[in-house]
Amino acid sequence: MSKDIPKLDPFRTKAEIKGKKQKRSQGSSHYRPKAPTELTRLPAFKDVSPSEHQELFVKKLQQCCVVFNFEDSTSDVSSKEIKRTFLNELVEYISVTRNALNESVYQPIVSMIACNIFRPLPPSDNPDFDPEEDDPILEAAWPHLSYVYEFFLRFLESPDFQPVAAKKYIDQKFVLQLLELFDSEDPRERELLKTVVHRIYGKFLGLRSFIRKQINNIFLRFIYETEQFNGVGELLEILGSIINGFALPLKSEHTRFLAKVLIPLHKAKSLVTFHPQVSCQKVYCGINFNRFISLFYFNPILQLAYCIVQFLDKDATLTEQVVRGLLKFWPKTYSQKEVMFLGEIEEILEVIEPLQFQIIMVPLFKQIAKSVSSSHFQVAERALSYWNNDNIVSLIEENHDTLIPILFPSFYRISREHWNQTIVALVGNVLKIFMEMNTNLCNQLAEKHKVERQRERKREKEREELWKKLEQLRMSGSGDTPGPPNIDSKTSSAITNNAFTNVHQLGVTVTKR
Repeated sequence: MSKDIPKLDPFRTKAEIKGKKQKRSQGSSHYRPKAPTELTRLPAFKDVSPSEHQELFVKKLQQCCVVFNFEDSTSDVSSKEIKRTFLNELVEYISVTRNALNESVYQPIVSMIACNIFRPLPPSDNPDFDPEEDDPILEAAWPHLSYVYEFFLRFLESPDFQPVAAKKYIDQKFVLQLLELFDSEDPRERELLKTVVHRIYGKFLGLRSFIRKQINNIFLRFIYETEQFNGVGELLEILGSIINGFALPLKSEHTRFLAKVLIPLHKAKSLVTFHPQVSCQKVYCGINFNRFISLFYFNPILQLAYCIVQFLDKDATLTEQVVRGLLKFWPKTYSQKEVMFLGEIEEILEVIEPLQFQIIMVPLFKQIAKSVSSSHFQVAERALSYWNNDNIVSLIEENHDTLIPILFPSFYRISREHWNQTIVALVGNVLKIFMEMNTNLCNQLAEKHKVERQRERKREKEREELWKKLEQLRMSGSGDTPGPPNIDSKTSSAITNNAFTNVHQLGVTVTKR
């Protein structure tokens, strides 16, 4: 029975595991097979009289409702090309034709859009997606979908667009399906969806509260259930624009969203992934287009930091709640995430008011001192970069009597003990800044540190001596070596008890037998 069970190797690398996975076919959605459909060729708009344009427009919309299987590149080749041509013509027609939109065409327009973009999305084959190593799964039907999204945007942005006529069809159900599409693995689709939702939010006032509520629900599901949703970064960018438009004073609904959603969002493990920034010119010169897409993949925590700062710009009294929330969810072992947290804190310190800074400075800089003491040099380096920021240095200088005693011991120890010479040099520069702020205080703290260090060394020496005595007593009791002369068992027991007492006072845990 045991022979049938495969042995698991815990030391297999990530690349080896991925290499054995069967590669999924290209496409981020499930195709719903239908009976083969041959599209009818229709004349171009320029080949018919203006009086026939609207009828031809509706006919092309109806034919574009047919969805084809792009997983099979050999099927319906002619019809696929006809539909692509129709979509291109529809985009051009709605862009350049005056009065192209009247109430009779809204229903076929929205139906065509819904038939093409609303489809079931499969669960991800790779929940541990890493943009640095993995290529995103691109939508196979993108040759058609890209035109549909472009048409949708031109429709919403048209000067003839009437929200009153469109709200019959672009309703809550439509918007809910639209938001669910943000889980698409194709970043090109999410980018266009982001713009579409922006336009809908701006034009349909009655849907604004619903959109915020549904985004709220998506985030709550992400935080407390799945920790997997591809469009978190794009939704956060939409929220950044929405928050920027909030009226003052902030409604309780908005502050509750900050406390219950945005701050807890920091604890999600999958939120932080490093995405290198490169120029478009450099990327286009490359070979792998999938790599181009992954390089421009959204970094959700940067968008999250922007949303947080927008709230603090609106209401400075929220600063304490935000900072204490970040300290609560501060990563203990995830160095990459800690670097991101330090970046977000710096953004907050850029806009913080002096009074609010005094409220949170003690717990905040205790954490910064821990980050500077990190053995991970990137964490320490990111924390030390605060002293390159004139605003932060100014805040520290105004409160140096409180902050230098918190920071100095860690910095002084690091300057002599840290393994990375770059960190040692940076700490030396910061200590010089402290000396310029208050030389006497720094000298006092240095002397205090030296005294404490001497006491610590003395305790270490006493601890070592006591351990040696215990070892001698152990050897004496086991008969390996003769015990000290003229010491009876009662005296030996007293020495042992005294040694255990002294060792316990020095903070050493031993087992007394």
